[in-house]
Amino acid sequence: MAVLPIRISGDPVLHSPALPVTDFDDALRELVADMFDTMDAAPGVGLAGPQVGVPLRLFTYGWTDDDEVLHRGVAINPVLLISPPPVTESDEDLDAEGCLSFPGERFPLVRSGDALLRAVDLEGEPFEVSASGWLARIFQHEFDHLNGILYVDRLEFIYGRRASKVARKKGWTAPGSSWMPGVDDLDA
Repeated sequence: MAVLPIRISGDPVLHSPALPVTDFDDALRELVADMFDTMDAAPGVGLAGPQVGVPLRLFTYGWTDDDEVLHRGVAINPVLLISPPPVTESDEDLDAEGCLSFPGERFPLVRSGDALLRAVDLEGEPFEVSASGWLARIFQHEFDHLNGILYVDRLEFIYGRRASKVARKKGWTAPGSSWMPGVDDLDA
């Protein structure tokens, strides 16, 4: 297995809708294994195909909740049903979200508290996961990637301006930027 470079904000693959997965073969299994290795090395709690330059509708996730239950899997060709998000201003602490494609930065974003994920696994078998809290946030974040949306695209005006300023300062507005987990020091 391999750790893959993660694309950064300005890359076009991150801003275009991904295509459905049609081939459930060894290449897909290898891609998913590499995505898990990359997500774990970053470290992150989710990683979508477009983030590693693959414009396909799939994402991996891995997160341990407060009860020490590991939620880990791959969602292929997902559909996500969410309850309406609360109509409220975001809280800088409670709603803080980050993204491996906007590395090292965190901004608050109000998300729905509940989500129902419907997808297929590596064998093409359908499954369903009902999620709330942080897992629901992870699913919404990764599902957005499959539609060409970064979380910074959804920020309230003041935080959106801050994110735009960061992107310009770090040169993340042009195609071709990426970073390699375990190799690149993002704090430099």
